[in-house]
Amino acid sequence: MRRRHKAPAAPLPQRDGIDPVRLRLPADPDGAWATVRDHLAARYAGAIGAEAVDAMFREGRVVGTEGPVASDEPYTAGRYLWFHRDFAPEEPVPFEVGIVHRDERLVVADKPHFLATTPRGRHITETALARLRRDLELPELQPAHRLDRLTAGLALFVVRPGDRGAYQTLFRDREVRKEYEAVAPYDPAVALPRTVRSRIVKERGVMAAREEPGEPNSESRIELLEHHAGLGLYRLLPATGRTHQLRVHMNSLGLPLLNDPVYPVVQESGPDDYSRPLQLLAKVLEFTDPVTGEPLRFESGLRLTRWPATRRSR
Repeated sequence: MRRRHKAPAAPLPQRDGIDPVRLRLPADPDGAWATVRDHLAARYAGAIGAEAVDAMFREGRVVGTEGPVASDEPYTAGRYLWFHRDFAPEEPVPFEVGIVHRDERLVVADKPHFLATTPRGRHITETALARLRRDLELPELQPAHRLDRLTAGLALFVVRPGDRGAYQTLFRDREVRKEYEAVAPYDPAVALPRTVRSRIVKERGVMAAREEPGEPNSESRIELLEHHAGLGLYRLLPATGRTHQLRVHMNSLGLPLLNDPVYPVVQESGPDDYSRPLQLLAKVLEFTDPVTGEPLRFESGLRLTRWPATRRSR
C-alpha cells in the first residue's frame, strides 16, 4: 500500500481566519516550467493573472519551508509552497454568530442567515468559520458539518484537529439527531405528519436540486406544529443529508418555504435582502459525544421572523 506523504506545517500564520494556500509542486514530464514562477503563472493565469503572481514573489509572499521563495528558483517537483490569496472585498453580513456552547473540544454556534459556514466561492472571510477563528482566537477550529448559507441555526465546530474525524463520522453515519423548524404555507389538504422519501439529484453549477424517479436517497419526516393566518410552523426531521433536502421535500408537498429564492422558482441572483431570510432554522442537535460518551443536546436561541414568538406553543 502506498504511504501517504504528510505535509509539513505551514510556515505562514492565518490571515483573517483563513489558512494560507498550500501547494505541492506536481511532476513536470514535459519540462514546461523552468522556474517556480513559470508554474505559478501558468497555474493561476485565469484566476489572478501573471502580474499578480509576479507581485507575490516581489513582496516575498510565496514561502517554502526555509523562507521566501525567489521567482527564478529552479522548479522542483514535490516541493511545498504556501501563500495567501488576495480576496475580493466582501459585504459584511450584519448579524452576529452566537455561541450556544464552548468547551475544550467543541464550539456549538448559532449561525445567522446569509452567513456561509465555511470559505467557498465568493464567501471567504465573511463565513462562520473565519469569524469564530478570529473572535475566539482558535486558529485550528474546524467544522464537523456544514449548513447552507441561507439556513440559520446550530453548527458544530471542533477545537482540536485530532478530534474532527470522530465528530464528522457521527454525521456521516447518521448518528446525530437533527431537528429543524420552518415557516411555509398551510394547506389542510396536506396530511401531516408524514415521511417523505425521494431521489434527489444536485448537479454542479445548477442552482436547484431536483427529484427524479429511482431508488430514494433522501428521507425527511415533516410535522405541523401550529398554523395561523394561512401559514404553518413545521418541525422537519431529516434522516439523510442531501443538498437542499428539506427545501426540496417541502416544495414537493406544495409547501415551499417562505423567502426561498430557489424553490419553487429560481430567482435572479442579486444582493442579499437581509429583511427576507429563508424561513428555515436548524433548531436542535442531539448526539452521544464520541470522545466522552456523554449524551449531548443543543438548542438554537434563534427564531424564525415570520412566526411570532407569542404564538409558539412549545
